[in-house]
Amino acid sequence: MSKNIIVVFGGVSNENEVSVITGTMAANILKNGGHTVIPVYVAQDGETYCAPELADVRNFKSNNFSAYPKAVVANGGVYIFNKKGKMKRFVKADAALNCCHGGAGEGGAVSGLFHLAGIPLASAGIFESSLFMDKYLTKLILAALGVKTAEYTYIKSREEVDCPHNMPQFPLIVKPVTLGSSIGIEKVNDLKKLQSAVETALIYDSAVIVEKYLENRREINCAAYFVKGEVVTSECEEAISSGDVLSFEDKYQGGGKSVLPADIPAEMAKLIKDTTRKVYSDLNMRGIVRFDYIISGGEVYLSEVNTVPGSLSYYLLSSGFKDFFAVLNAVIEQAVDDFELKNTKKLLHTGILENISARSIKGAKSADN
Repeated sequence: MSKNIIVVFGGVSNENEVSVITGTMAANILKNGGHTVIPVYVAQDGETYCAPELADVRNFKSNNFSAYPKAVVANGGVYIFNKKGKMKRFVKADAALNCCHGGAGEGGAVSGLFHLAGIPLASAGIFESSLFMDKYLTKLILAALGVKTAEYTYIKSREEVDCPHNMPQFPLIVKPVTLGSSIGIEKVNDLKKLQSAVETALIYDSAVIVEKYLENRREINCAAYFVKGEVVTSECEEAISSGDVLSFEDKYQGGGKSVLPADIPAEMAKLIKDTTRKVYSDLNMRGIVRFDYIISGGEVYLSEVNTVPGSLSYYLLSSGFKDFFAVLNAVIEQAVDDFELKNTKKLLHTGILENISARSIKGAKSADN
């Protein structure tokens, strides 16, 4: 059955352009599958636009998107305005898909927006979005779940680097704590380079993870989603970098390559899939999520969890765009089912306001002042 689906992408993020690629891809897959797509683009300045033409990636060259109407998501749909700022029309939505990479878009704000707007979201929820956007919080929750990660130190200022005894031994990797797409990541082999890398990372972010570089590393990815009571996992993929770590160029400009399925022992592939399923299930996650692992010295380490993975990991979960429609359709149907179930729950009305007098409120206000 055809639905009106909001596809939101862009965002106030360094990954805005990558998000445009993911968002327009998803919009066209859904449209070609028979849904009515409502593309909603969030520009880097925070302005929000909505028009069918925004499903065409060419409209983002030379900021052409700014010629289209501005919009606001609220009350179960999208309010679209004319050039004078007056409401032009309202489009009701049946569900939404988050394609924002990085920033508040991936970090929980979009999830909260659709929650408040009363629109089922076929993507990660508020908790897991905000949690896994922060690499430090990710370390804490994975430790609590008994999942192995690389040794690390959390740094919030340049001065903390001057205490190298608190660091793992070199070589190290410096990672901005909330950025993705390998932005600001650097491998360092001595204190001077560490200081420089931390200074650079703090230009982009408020804190840094300094992590032990795992030698002879192999980077393995596994994607998952939830449908009909089951966590579905993909085959394991090996992402091969052109250098010491996967860079932005490796991921988006053809610098690296991948092997799918990864050429790893069957028991190791099973461990990765089982760990993916465990974390996803234990945290009651939703939407398409990619788990990034590192194999080193015969051990498996969970490195990062991406709640809005690049291209929504379609290449891990399907044989191509046409087949990926079934995956997107399944997570959309799951979102609608979850939303309807939640709406059956009772909201408590205590009646306490009936017994509060205006005088008592004024008295509290005076006391506060």
